[in-house]
Amino acid sequence: MIGWFARKPATQRRRSWGKLAIFVALAHALGLVSSVEALMSSRTSQGAIAWIVSLNTIPYVAVPTYWVFGRNKFEGYVLSRRDEDSELTRALAEKLGELRVHRVEWSNEDRQLAGVEQLAKLPYLGGNEAMLLVDGEETFASLFEGIDSAERYLLVQFYIVRDDDIGQAFQQRLIDKAREGVEVYFLYDEIGSYKLPSAYLRRLREAGVNVHRFHSTRGPGNRFQLNFRNHRKIMVADGARAWVGGFNIGDEYLEGHEKLGPWRDTHLKLSGPAALALQLVFIEDWHWATEEVPDLPWVPTVPSSNGVPALVLPSGPADRFETASLMMQQAIHAASERVWISSPYFVPDEAVQSKLKLAALNGVDVRILIPERPDNVLTFYAAYAFLGPLLDAGVEIHRYQEGFLHGKAFLVDDVGAAVGTVNLDNRSFRLNFEVTALVMDRDFASDVEAMFEQDFARSRRMTREDIDDRPLWHRVAARGAYLFAPVL
Repeated sequence: MIGWFARKPATQRRRSWGKLAIFVALAHALGLVSSVEALMSSRTSQGAIAWIVSLNTIPYVAVPTYWVFGRNKFEGYVLSRRDEDSELTRALAEKLGELRVHRVEWSNEDRQLAGVEQLAKLPYLGGNEAMLLVDGEETFASLFEGIDSAERYLLVQFYIVRDDDIGQAFQQRLIDKAREGVEVYFLYDEIGSYKLPSAYLRRLREAGVNVHRFHSTRGPGNRFQLNFRNHRKIMVADGARAWVGGFNIGDEYLEGHEKLGPWRDTHLKLSGPAALALQLVFIEDWHWATEEVPDLPWVPTVPSSNGVPALVLPSGPADRFETASLMMQQAIHAASERVWISSPYFVPDEAVQSKLKLAALNGVDVRILIPERPDNVLTFYAAYAFLGPLLDAGVEIHRYQEGFLHGKAFLVDDVGAAVGTVNLDNRSFRLNFEVTALVMDRDFASDVEAMFEQDFARSRRMTREDIDDRPLWHRVAARGAYLFAPVL
């Protein structure tokens, strides 16, 4: 008996070691399998290397992290698009055919715009009015007026919706419209709006608002995936007027952030056929979330026969190409005099960096406007890893001083400008569903130029010393953060 008790601890130890060995072997096997998947699916070599190394050295942490955050293709959405016989595909094809009546035909000198149309899978549409909206007071006044003026239906989609003063004012307006008999569809991203209480949503539903989350975890292989976000901010009223840009629904977008200061953002109102292009984008997202296609009117409203051409360019992880990155590369390539870009998160891929350097070396006025105060530490430090070579090439980097810069816009020469939701980082380029509106009009470009000029006046221009004079720990942090840029 005594001998049996003496032997028991040793037996238990052997069993424990055996279980540990099995666990280690299984973890490394899963790491190996996952690294093959990462090799085949990662869109950047840096991202593939980062995942392969971590999956095979620390699989206990890296394997679950990869399957939650690591994939770059939203397979369920891809399969939905490939179903050529689906109700959605038939509906989109029919409506797109009707919109092509308003397509703008370009001259041979403007043939570079054909590539952007191919990326968007939508044409430039004429007959639009474009109104630039700068900062919260102007934007929320326009958004709320748009809700109040809707007579038939409202399509509303935001990444972040908060249950604060602005959020409750927004909620009440949707409720009032639904009670008037207006059909209201409200789509939100469950990750961006994770703090939104169920009571907020329940009150909308009880009033007759059609409410649904984007449902990024629906579909085969997506159950544990948290990396894909619907970052779009779209509102469409009666198919005639639409809004798109950087604003979400929350007090900080009007009153400023407690720690970052005043909020500097940009939005755009479009009236005309382009509103229906934004409606198409919303309908595809709504179908993914609900498997339904709302029955909506599709008769374009043309406010002006001399209206401006506008292109709606959606992008996301279900695209065949890296749409957002290619859009930026094309914009930079097309510039002969200047390209000015505003982005709160600036960690572009190497292709965009190269285009920026080459444009500056060719004498193009290249200016990048980014925040001085970050709300994302990794992207803030990562930028210092490559800002030096951009400065050496002649690219101007301006850091906004008066609060937090959140606007996403760019200006090409004096002929075209864009406002949307795309940041110049890996998340926007490859992981988020985004949307950009490009307007080819000199008057609109002049408005965007004036906005940039005011922002530059409130900014400081970086010098090479800003990079070189950083302490060693800062430079190490910058290089370390940049290594994670492809997987952020």
